[in-house]
Amino acid sequence: MEHGVAPTLQIYRDLGAATSAVARHVYARAVVSVRARGRFSWVLVGGHTPEKLYRLLSVRYLHRFPWDRTEVYFGDERCVPARDPESNFAMAWESLLARVPIPARRIHRLRGELRSPARAASDYARRLGPLAAHRDLDRALFDLVLLGIGPDGHTASLFPNSPVLREVRRSVVAVRRSGQPPFVPRLTLTLPALASSREVVFLVSGPEKAAAVAAIFRALPSGSPAWPASLVRSVGRTVWFVDAAAASELPDALRARVAS
Repeated sequence: MEHGVAPTLQIYRDLGAATSAVARHVYARAVVSVRARGRFSWVLVGGHTPEKLYRLLSVRYLHRFPWDRTEVYFGDERCVPARDPESNFAMAWESLLARVPIPARRIHRLRGELRSPARAASDYARRLGPLAAHRDLDRALFDLVLLGIGPDGHTASLFPNSPVLREVRRSVVAVRRSGQPPFVPRLTLTLPALASSREVVFLVSGPEKAAAVAAIFRALPSGSPAWPASLVRSVGRTVWFVDAAAASELPDALRARVAS
């Protein structure tokens, strides 16, 4: 990873255990962030894996999480209506945002329903502000970015060998065609935007992700465009919460050293 700092890898017996650990971690980071800076700026991820995390947070942490000081952003979105079953916002709304007392003004969604994905991307980029102002730990744009991966090693809507991986100026871009179904345009934060964070957390589960996890860790520390998740950086640290099935193709020494 950046400056030679390796990511932290934590392996859990199953998705339930990994989810509980991530929930505790996010809660702790939120409390620290609010104490230090008066707010917690959090990027949500879509997909199926984090849904259990969101529901857990909405129940177990309903009355102690600093929801009123939490700013929610999204790492990517499909260009579909906000209530469409394929919408990342729809999943997050149903499993978390509609269940907790977070002010509507603090929920910043990517407007995938706009006719022009390029306009939606530029609108969100303006909301985030210039990346150059957020490239150190004290001024990081986000406190925590939550991510997952696909079996092909993509993360957010950053797909293998995509030209978007070479973007260095823009914080949000439109992706004309995704690398997996549904094949609709998408909006995504770029690598520089993800790097404008104090911490990146990956939550990964399932045997179908095992080959990608192993390839990503082999590609570190420099990373490879063939495995986009290996290119993600933060100005702080990166932590991988992985269940045993997803970690099953990692080297034995690595799995033995971090298994919990």
